[in-house]
Amino acid sequence: MFHLGIPTSRAATLVVSDDPVVRDQFYNGNPRTERAAVVLRLAPSWFRIGSLEILAKNKELELLQQLLDFVIKNHFPQVDIKDKDRYLALYSTIVSQTAQLVAQWQSVGFTHGVCNTDNFSLLSITIDYGPFGFMDEYNPRFVPNTSDDEGRYSYENQPDVGYFNLEKLGDALKPVLKRSQVKQLQNILKGYERIYKDKFMELFRRKLGLLTIDEDDENLAAVFLKIMEDTKADFTMSFRELGEIDLREILNTKEVPKKYWALTSMADHEWFWNWVDKYKIRLKQEGIDEATRQILMNKTNPRYILRNWMAQEAIERANSNDFSGVQELLRVLEHPTDWEPEAERAGYASRPPDWSKSLKVSCSS
Repeated sequence: MFHLGIPTSRAATLVVSDDPVVRDQFYNGNPRTERAAVVLRLAPSWFRIGSLEILAKNKELELLQQLLDFVIKNHFPQVDIKDKDRYLALYSTIVSQTAQLVAQWQSVGFTHGVCNTDNFSLLSITIDYGPFGFMDEYNPRFVPNTSDDEGRYSYENQPDVGYFNLEKLGDALKPVLKRSQVKQLQNILKGYERIYKDKFMELFRRKLGLLTIDEDDENLAAVFLKIMEDTKADFTMSFRELGEIDLREILNTKEVPKKYWALTSMADHEWFWNWVDKYKIRLKQEGIDEATRQILMNKTNPRYILRNWMAQEAIERANSNDFSGVQELLRVLEHPTDWEPEAERAGYASRPPDWSKSLKVSCSS
């Protein structure tokens, strides 16, 4: 996530021992013995929305105010600690930054898995990686978490869940606000949708190699995603291959070369070629040539992401004391947009294997 440019906590070390631990990974009554491991995580702060909620609920208002002032002093220099409206300013900043963070998640097909208030950072960074996953085929209802049968935290629900969590943050602030200030909370929260949408479109324009704004861009992005959904095309590689392919060539032949396996799926859709025509017109309006478009898109769209099947293969090798798979994954994912021979040989940019479709993770994975 860090190398994709998304605000996140980091993993500093991973230590594995031979000490056995018993884990019921999928909570189905089938525990098994695994090796113990410890991850050292780093973040500027681990305070989250839930840190404030519990104090407000327990009516520990003095401690709540102390924590809020501590967070402002140490992590929000743009907020004046002497301002009587500092908590509103803090709230406004968190609303804006969280909206942008969720838009960034959506732009790379990342689904957190458990987006409750206790897993949402006050600093608007991605924390508490558990049953998360990056989408393979584009499915708005994608859920990586084996225990989320209702799809509460699905990919498409993440923006709404972000709003809900920020609403709960506002509730936690109410005990330390004056009545006139409480009335302003909802007005601040109303800005979430616009901020999210603006950031979402900024990111998806960039994914399409567009830097200027046109009123039809939203429809252009929506139709591309709809074609992707209908054909079950790969989210990551559809954007990447669109940046690698020569549009002039495919418009002349009305055929996508087979090596572009993700776009090949999309090309069978009845809307695809009409979409490509409109995209070409939009690029002409943008005023960039084909080579420049490809450079822009390939700097933006990753060729490699941490797919669950890749992680599973590395895990299985590590269980046999072969950590080369983990080290190779780390090396490749540090440069997600760069074409890498070893990664290509490993199939990291190829069609995911059929067995990967059954992979799900849990909080105990």
